[in-house]
Amino acid sequence: MKVTIKSCCLVEPAESTWNGCMALTESDQTGFLTHVPTIYFYRPSLNWLTSSKQTMFETLRVSLGKALVHFYPLAGRLRWLAGSRLELDCNGKGVELIEARTESDLDELGDFSPSPHFDHLIPQMNYSSPIEEIPLLSVQLTEFRCGGVTLSYNISHAATDGQSALHFITEWARLARGEPLAEEPVLDRKLFRAGEPPSARPRFEHVQFDPPPLLMGQSSSENERRKETTTAMLKLSKAQLEILRNEANGSITAARGYSRYEAVTGHLWRSACMARGHTREQPISLGLCVDVRRRMKPPLPDRYFGNAIIDVVARSLAGELMTRPLGYAAGKDIHALRTKEGAGAVFYGNPNLWVISWISLPLTGVDFGWGKDIAMTPGAHAGDGDSVILPGCDGDGSLVVAICLQSEFMEGFKKFFYQNIPN
Repeated sequence: MKVTIKSCCLVEPAESTWNGCMALTESDQTGFLTHVPTIYFYRPSLNWLTSSKQTMFETLRVSLGKALVHFYPLAGRLRWLAGSRLELDCNGKGVELIEARTESDLDELGDFSPSPHFDHLIPQMNYSSPIEEIPLLSVQLTEFRCGGVTLSYNISHAATDGQSALHFITEWARLARGEPLAEEPVLDRKLFRAGEPPSARPRFEHVQFDPPPLLMGQSSSENERRKETTTAMLKLSKAQLEILRNEANGSITAARGYSRYEAVTGHLWRSACMARGHTREQPISLGLCVDVRRRMKPPLPDRYFGNAIIDVVARSLAGELMTRPLGYAAGKDIHALRTKEGAGAVFYGNPNLWVISWISLPLTGVDFGWGKDIAMTPGAHAGDGDSVILPGCDGDGSLVVAICLQSEFMEGFKKFFYQNIPN
């Protein structure tokens, strides 16, 4: 797919905002020196195309400046401090907005599963530049020959977690439609800092940065990192989810019963283990990302803007995971969440797995004035073993698993994933 960049600009807050340095929390700085891509797909309505006095790009540019008045940290830049610590310089330098065009049709993207084609539809970040020059947010609007568009963004994980990023996108869309802001972000990061002044290095008292296990017989993960990977998006209907949840709850006694998230996560872990063909003695781990807004005492505000997540890890032997009932894997998830054994910023590919849940996030239905999206997906995966659980687009109670695995294991994974949960 050939994509041509038509224009590119920096969008600053439409009004003067607070300028100064904002200390980042420990959660902001634990392995998050990266940008996270997301992409929305649209078929614009004819009514909007014929009645609007502004182009889509102009609508986005004007409303983005208004949104940055409220979410002004995104218009700033990161910078290094002594002790390998970052802070956020709220200097109003702005975010990047790109206008692009392709002669391809939207239908050529099929079911919108992540693919190499998406690389051209998502703004690429230049990490060779000094960190003080890299925008925290870069957005790209790409027009297709058929009239459809994609809207993608790459957002700094040091500045936001998924919930905060989606709060921003939702409010930006409201402003683009000419509506007022619904909920102001809570920008005070002192609510989630470890001490005043904060410790010299990012930490949680419970975190143990033990690396995930390697494949038996290997001394590093380099060979696994270099192997070809592929991605898939696998749907689980409401009925299939009920089968998994019943299986998990029927196989082991749980005080409250396993949720669909715990059942699906355990099923993912077990299916990947089977597909990879591990020996019974192979140590394996599962990395999980946990939102702690409601787990704090006192709880953080729902609209706390920043990172309020921690990483935890579950561990097992492959033989135990593959031969025991699903409730065993689901129980490992709960144990990890309760003990909060830390996971570092390391490779979580073969023989391990990394799962992020977006189940509770308002991912779809984002309308900038030309109609709601027809699909939304993570723009890319970090690599082998990376997976995301998403709500289905149809509002039918389904879930979608987006997963990246080494290519040689993907077909086997699909087989085990659907083996005992018929449509």
